[in-house]
Amino acid sequence: MKVAVIMGSETDLKVMNKAHEILQKFGVTSHIEIVSAHRTPEKMYEFALSAKERGFSVIIAGAGAAAHLPGMVACLTPLPVIGVPIEVGTLKGIDALLSIAQMPRGIPVATVAINNGENAGLLAIRILALSSPKIAKKLDQFQKGQKKKVKDMNLRLKKSRRSR
Repeated sequence: MKVAVIMGSETDLKVMNKAHEILQKFGVTSHIEIVSAHRTPEKMYEFALSAKERGFSVIIAGAGAAAHLPGMVACLTPLPVIGVPIEVGTLKGIDALLSIAQMPRGIPVATVAINNGENAGLLAIRILALSSPKIAKKLDQFQKGQKKKVKDMNLRLKKSRRSR
């Protein structure tokens, strides 16, 4: 199983690396590439049309401002596409969020919060876990770790309250 992590510009790399890091943590192969919907539309078109044949199972696409990359890729591939709105300029990513979330009927793009590459990676992991027992087991361990973090927070909170 392989996940494509694509973005419109190298300025998006800081956010999109978070998705890549999550995928690595779960042992999932990922491919990172800059595929601009506006500056290299032919490359975007070719990438999206060939993604399934190249062995990708999910595509994570990050973009800022007009943020056309996730939606354009989604209309060209049958694969699940997860859009990551990237904060750019004075609108602080709201423009990208709305662009990605407001897709027309028939062109679904899952959308995570602004600059949240980590959740995009985790959503891809959840999709892959549906058909991979190995990934599902790692996801279960991750979720147990999340619960432990909250339990530990509450223990520290109780401890700090007692010391007052």
